[in-house]
Parts: sequence; C-alpha cells; structure tokens
Amino acid sequence: MTDEFRRNLMGPEPTLLPAETEVYAGLDAGQEALDLVEKHPTSSLLWAVLAEEAWTEGRTIDSYAYARVGYHRGLDSLRRNGWRGVGLIPWEHEPNRGFLRALYSLGRASAAIGEAEEPERIEKFLKDSDPTAKAAIETEA
Repeated sequence: MTDEFRRNLMGPEPTLLPAETEVYAGLDAGQEALDLVEKHPTSSLLWAVLAEEAWTEGRTIDSYAYARVGYHRGLDSLRRNGWRGVGLIPWEHEPNRGFLRALYSLGRASAAIGEAEEPERIEKFLKDSDPTAKAAIETEA
C-alpha cells in the first residue's frame, strides 16, 4: 500500500492558511481593524475582529454582517489553499483563527437574530473544522 493511499483513507490533510504578517503587525501596533480592513479586505481575521467588537457593543446586526463577510472571505482563502469542503482547519495554526473566529461569530449572531437552521449548521461546521476551536474562542473572549 502506498502512503498516498493511506493518506486518502484517513481524509485530507489539515488546511493551513498563510500568515497575514501585515495584518498582525497593524493590530499589534494598535491600528483599528476598521482602518486595516480597507487595506486588507480579504482578511477573515479583521472581519472577525469587527464582528466581535460589534457584538461587544450590542450591535448584533453589524456583528452578523461582519461575521458573514469574514466567513465568505475565509472560504475563499481556504479554497485557494487546497481545502475542498471537508477536513480539519486546526485552531492551533494561528492563521486559521481568523476564519474560525468569523465562523463562531456568525453562529452566535445568527442565533441572536432568530435564524432557524444556520446556528446548528455553523456549530457543526466549527466542530468539524476543529473540535477544540469553540472552547478556545470562548476562553479568549
């Protein structure tokens, strides 16, 4: 049996997104996510930060909208990096955290606005992506 055959039986390799060095540097320097997202509109991390800020301020609809953009930008990035709709997106790989945070925020906000099926779908997607992500996000909040 070849290694390729064994790997396929176990499922796809985990998807590891590339680091967003400029985004991290801007956030570390104290720049606002709203300012940074104009220069880095494909960053799930920035959209997740905006969703979290809006949530904290009680702006549920804004949080939902920001999280939705972060989710879709993340899907685009995952696909560009080999993800085919299934497989792990590990929390331990820091560049994946923006997408996972946006996904979490989308689930939370969709539940808050009364979506019927989306919160369950998002919960499953988050768990399938990394079973430890939800607890890690809630611990950091």
